[in-house]
Amino acid sequence: MFHKNRMEAHYSRIAAKKKFAPTGGGRERDYPKDEDDPGLLASAIPEDTPHIPYKPLQRSNDEVLQRSREYYELMAKRRTVRSFSTEPIPQEVLDNLVKTAGTSPSGAHTEPWTFVVVQDRETKSMIRSIVEEEEEANYSQRMSRQWVADLRPFATRPTKPYLTDAPALILVFRQTHSWREDGRKRMHYYSELSVAIAAGFLLAAIQYCGLVSLTSTPLNCNSRLRDLLSRPPNERLELLLPVGRPHPKATVPDLQRNPLERIMVKV
Repeated sequence: MFHKNRMEAHYSRIAAKKKFAPTGGGRERDYPKDEDDPGLLASAIPEDTPHIPYKPLQRSNDEVLQRSREYYELMAKRRTVRSFSTEPIPQEVLDNLVKTAGTSPSGAHTEPWTFVVVQDRETKSMIRSIVEEEEEANYSQRMSRQWVADLRPFATRPTKPYLTDAPALILVFRQTHSWREDGRKRMHYYSELSVAIAAGFLLAAIQYCGLVSLTSTPLNCNSRLRDLLSRPPNERLELLLPVGRPHPKATVPDLQRNPLERIMVKV
């Protein structure tokens, strides 16, 4: 009841101060039919953006091979963890994780992502309340029986203690579009794919620095969490990632990944 009252008060504050950007009805398209005057069209970044020489560090074939092996071995140890230590994470680490995700490629360099990092205990508690309420309905009414059966080996349940145990939550929002300085819509091309790639960069960075995460997709929570975090209507929640160190007693299913010959085709 305490969290419910706090959330209701929070929503009231949001309603009082929220300023919505103009939106069109229905699902946004990544590349809609252009209806603007061609003379008014502007590229996502300035057309006169200079091109500069690209000179990455040169490595020998032996170095490339060694580094490819080392990186594979590191990433092969990555696992989804559902039990977290409450030990805090330095702010600079979280900053670097998000900066790394921001280096991901995106359609026309529109960078259609927002990463909301939550460390405040009260906000994490409200997020957990929303997710657990929706998950109770998901498991009992919305999800198919087969879906629920497929999740049983992973010991997933409507209760999500990791949302308050993990020292940080990173919520990955996809911007369906943004707005130019003149108030006209700026389209984001391949926004879903761009955000998915950025999420991959983020997960790899988390693994590289020795932390763990859980790729949580909070079903039916988008609008409520977006309002709670005061995000605009052109953003959609795609992933909710608890981030931290594993609990000393954390366990994971003993899974095996497909071998190379099952996932790679040589032509």
